[in-house]
Amino acid sequence: MSFSVPSLTFLATISVRVGEPIEIGSTSAGVRRIIPILGGKVEGPELRGTVLPAGADYQLLRTATLTELEAKYAIETDGGERLYVNNFGLRSGSEADIAALLRGEPVDPARIYFRCAPRIEAPAGGAWAWLSSRILIGTGIRLPDEVRLEISVVE
Repeated sequence: MSFSVPSLTFLATISVRVGEPIEIGSTSAGVRRIIPILGGKVEGPELRGTVLPAGADYQLLRTATLTELEAKYAIETDGGERLYVNNFGLRSGSEADIAALLRGEPVDPARIYFRCAPRIEAPAGGAWAWLSSRILIGTGIRLPDEVRLEISVVE
């Protein structure tokens, strides 16, 4: 049995500006925080637009071995469509990386990764409706006031 390796097509870079973390409580797994999204931009060969801060946030869950950032936000495309992005996770297993992330410092992108199945939901019948059924791959870096994501589509 042979397997073919799927190819990736670059979709866009999403740069999300974020505010200071706000602690909202604790669980047995750790401290839970909201990191407000202040806005951002999307730049790709075809997909371009603005990140909308309304109703969007990052949630940070700290454990002894894992830091995870979950993102949910909207993109207003230059063509006027509204897309919803969710299911991103920024993870790091290093204690030093976790401490740096909690201080809002950059972490080497080689030591972190984004969940490999982010989702973009687009209105049926719109120009970007095909994205709702595609598998996406996201890689990125967390900077003190920004999260930068490189999104590719699995062919």
